[in-house]
Amino acid sequence: MNPVTFLKNVSREMKKVSWPRGRELTRYTITVIVTVAFVTIFFALIDLGITQLLNLLFE
Repeated sequence: MNPVTFLKNVSREMKKVSWPRGRELTRYTITVIVTVAFVTIFFALIDLGITQLLNLLFE
């Protein structure tokens, strides 16, 4: 496919996208931040637990 044709198609498709409004965007952003924080804390606790378990086993 010709790069110029590709970029024209991309431009045409981007005009069809339904972009979120301000309040909706804020809600989505908060959801993403809370989810990332939850997953980070979850894996940090799992890592801490595994580290403690291994320390008990090998000391």
